[in-house]
Amino acid sequence: MRPREKVETGQRDMFRPRLDQMIDMKHPIVRLRAEMDWAYMKEAFGAVYTDGPGQPPLPTQLMAGLTIIKHMENLSDEDLTERWVRDPYYQYLCGEEFFQHKAPFDRSSLSRFRQRMGEERLAALLLESVRIAHGTGALATRDLQRVTIDTTVQPKAIAHPTDHRLLLRSIEKLVALAKREGVVLRQSYARVAKRASIMAGRYIHAKQFKRARRQLKFLRTRLGRVIRDIRRKIDGNAWLEMKFDPLLALAARVKLQDQHQRGQKVYALHAPEVECIGKGKARAPYEFGCKTSLVTPVTKPKGGQFVLHAEAHHGNPYDGHTLAPVLTHLKERLGLELERGHVDKGYRGHDYENRFRIWITGQVRRVTPAMKREMKRRAAIEPVIGHVKTEHRMGRNYLWYRSGDRINAVLAAAGFNFHLLLRWFAALLLRLFFLRLIFA
Repeated sequence: MRPREKVETGQRDMFRPRLDQMIDMKHPIVRLRAEMDWAYMKEAFGAVYTDGPGQPPLPTQLMAGLTIIKHMENLSDEDLTERWVRDPYYQYLCGEEFFQHKAPFDRSSLSRFRQRMGEERLAALLLESVRIAHGTGALATRDLQRVTIDTTVQPKAIAHPTDHRLLLRSIEKLVALAKREGVVLRQSYARVAKRASIMAGRYIHAKQFKRARRQLKFLRTRLGRVIRDIRRKIDGNAWLEMKFDPLLALAARVKLQDQHQRGQKVYALHAPEVECIGKGKARAPYEFGCKTSLVTPVTKPKGGQFVLHAEAHHGNPYDGHTLAPVLTHLKERLGLELERGHVDKGYRGHDYENRFRIWITGQVRRVTPAMKREMKRRAAIEPVIGHVKTEHRMGRNYLWYRSGDRINAVLAAAGFNFHLLLRWFAALLLRLFFLRLIFA
């Protein structure tokens, strides 16, 4: 089924107040709704729907508006549902005509919408924010052609991984699944495994590593017993083998992995895609998540440093190997040829084909005074990364799987851009007010 889109009737209701009579029609959110190309949004998101029987989805403007508000205001799905009911400006942005005392959606509606759309279609929100900024004068064309690119880590919502905790959680999850499926085990090791994990943590804190290794060996032995016991009990039962195989494979990886081994390890049982990334920070030598690229103008746009593109990378690639795909996708979405790109020294040896359009920090050859001024502004992307991570939900990603990493990176950048757009609209309104005072 296709969504039943709301249509503006302009009618009055005796028992319900109209939103345009309640709110300030000069508010930046009202201006944002007027500038949004909702027809483009419906076309971009409508490609996943088909004509057929079933319950129709929620209106496109409602879901797009909720997604914008969530990442613009850094709200969880539960908080967004509560705030939407009591904020008439949020309801107006989402296409409502009358004030609603009950939300027409629930917190799971947003999860289903994100999963249905995916990264490619949700990128339409980021592209729309850039289009509005360019159309209202916040971004000039040259701001889109001279950019700076940098990478950061998008941390996943996991506890700090330790060997003893991972071993204990593997035992607990396998025992819980066996109990749920009716598989009777010889022993659960619930009490002794928990104590061994606690003692391993205490010994590591006291730097008594020989005793800690003894407790880790105890945990690995008990995990191996549970794995073998389950495999014996489910042997020949195709249904149980299908239910247990993913968790058994993860538990076997946790049991065999070593501190010094090379390659991908398991850092969280509920998020096995998490990678350990070292960015050289003294306060956080290692971060657990995925690498993410951001692109911003290297110039000084009137409306602020908008994020032009955001993209998550898996496999912990070298920064220089992320440059070519990022700039290719940027060109495809904006439709503009890159004039100059500025990067830090972590991109040395990059594989971008037009290497003479990329300037690396500290480069001396082919540098004119204008380029030198631009190179000094390369670091302007750093506070943008900080704001996107702390205020727009990139600092801790709660979405599942690799697709959740890609979706969260795009939506966090879009939320940052819409936040800048509201500030830009407020500044334009203030400027118009002072002009009226001067020429009155």
